[in-house]
Amino acid sequence: MAPQSDSGKNVQHGAALWHGRFTQEPAQELMAFTQSLSFDQQLWPFDIIGSLAHVHMLGATGVLPSGDVAVITEALHAVRTEFETGVFVFIETDEDIHTAIERRVTQLCGDVGGKLHTARSRNDQVATALRLWCKHNVAQIVQRTFGLVETLVLRGDESGWGQDGIYLPGYTHLQRAQPVLLAHHLAAHAWAMLRDIDRLQQSLERLDVSPLGAGALAGSSLPIDPSVSAAQMGFGKVFANSLDAVSDRDFVAEILFDLALLGTHLSRMGEEWVLWTTEEFGFAHLDDAFATGSSMLPQKKNADIAELARGKTGRLIGNLTSILVVLKGLPLAYNRDLQEDKEPLFDSVNQVSLALTAMTGMIASATFHPDAMAHAADAEALAATDLAEWLVQQGMPFRQAHAVIGELVRQVLVSGESLKSLTAAHPSLGAQAAQLIGDGVGVRQRKSPGAAGPASASVQQKLLRQEIDRLQKISA
Repeated sequence: MAPQSDSGKNVQHGAALWHGRFTQEPAQELMAFTQSLSFDQQLWPFDIIGSLAHVHMLGATGVLPSGDVAVITEALHAVRTEFETGVFVFIETDEDIHTAIERRVTQLCGDVGGKLHTARSRNDQVATALRLWCKHNVAQIVQRTFGLVETLVLRGDESGWGQDGIYLPGYTHLQRAQPVLLAHHLAAHAWAMLRDIDRLQQSLERLDVSPLGAGALAGSSLPIDPSVSAAQMGFGKVFANSLDAVSDRDFVAEILFDLALLGTHLSRMGEEWVLWTTEEFGFAHLDDAFATGSSMLPQKKNADIAELARGKTGRLIGNLTSILVVLKGLPLAYNRDLQEDKEPLFDSVNQVSLALTAMTGMIASATFHPDAMAHAADAEALAATDLAEWLVQQGMPFRQAHAVIGELVRQVLVSGESLKSLTAAHPSLGAQAAQLIGDGVGVRQRKSPGAAGPASASVQQKLLRQEIDRLQKISA
């Protein structure tokens, strides 16, 4: 039986494609340590796209005759079919997906296959495939993020933006602060997600540069035209500097930062859902399909999706740190260290994709408890700022008003009397000010532009939809 590769596919024996300068076969220890096939196999569709574009360019510029171009192109399509049907066979000396594909092309079409790598290095080949992979997969992340945004907006619309909308306490320092509409709270997370989309779209725009044709580092003496292959692959621009083209991994670092920050936003959201679904808060409960139980405690219902969204963020931040440390000391141009760009990138994209899908399902299927939210938000102490601002409207300086209301709150704590009764009896406040304390009153006082009450809700709804539409047009 043939030995197995790390992917579990059958492998056969053969020589490394670069063996010509060497008198000995590579040591197994060398191959084991330097291989990337175990994780870069997912680049195969994009390597084939790049190879097809490259051989098309070689034909268009007259570097290869049309007959050779046709033979190599047919072999590349055959290799694509082998991957799609799961019959592609790796051999022991396939260091990475790029050498595996070239080796198979040469097997299929003989010596003509050796012309595929004309005017091309693995350096520009790998950079091209990775950029194509990023264009495809980051675009999918953007669409999944739009899905979460739409879910947040929909749940907000369901909860209501008007006078009768569901409201809950807003928190600072995890202490109840002022009442806010639930729609406003959910929209706050939507705005953060839209910034994530904006950043990812900008990263996609910056990485839309083809490095193919840069060669190992300095281009080629052959009359190639990198703009032909770039257009064939759908890149918007062509590299201007061959050294930069093969060594640039800014786009990987940018994407990893974007995903780390997106993960941070998911983590903050997850933290709230962990709290909201506890019995102590009781603001929401999760659908059974999006919660887990305990192996020991029969009564438990756990928000594992929210907890893992929180926990995996450390992994995303670690992946970003990893690539920055790899890049920080590299001289121009290509160094094998750059092989370490893929595993962090692939992992972050995969984990964020899973998290977005799971969080979207969790929030879409959850049930809110308006009574528990309102009970917490209607606590008398949450009217304190409104009372101080009422005094400001009567002409009292804010710092003095703050002190007056602070003293009332202290009296409540000492005497046990209600804030409303103390307010009604206070000479600077009275019955009119006491009307600011009551069920559902506080949230309606949030009137300033962009505030958390119904007065400015229609403006926010419009702005939110405009930003969604703007970003969706960019992604279209």
